[in-house]
Amino acid sequence: MTTTTVSISGMTCGHCVDAVTSELQSLEGVQGVEIDLNKEGISTATVTSAGPLAPASIGEAVAEAGYLVVSNDA
Repeated sequence: MTTTTVSISGMTCGHCVDAVTSELQSLEGVQGVEIDLNKEGISTATVTSAGPLAPASIGEAVAEAGYLVVSNDA
């Protein structure tokens, strides 16, 4: 089990959380996504997966939802 934490800018509401969660859950091996929404700053997503995830894959998934990864511990 691997846990990856990413910081995401631009998220302001529950719809944002749903969109990012859906995109991240579509990545191969992802088993869970938890998002700590910060409406006025940088939100944090914690992704649990079967193995390491490529930072580019995470960034692309978040971008597909319309947001930007500003830091990634992967």
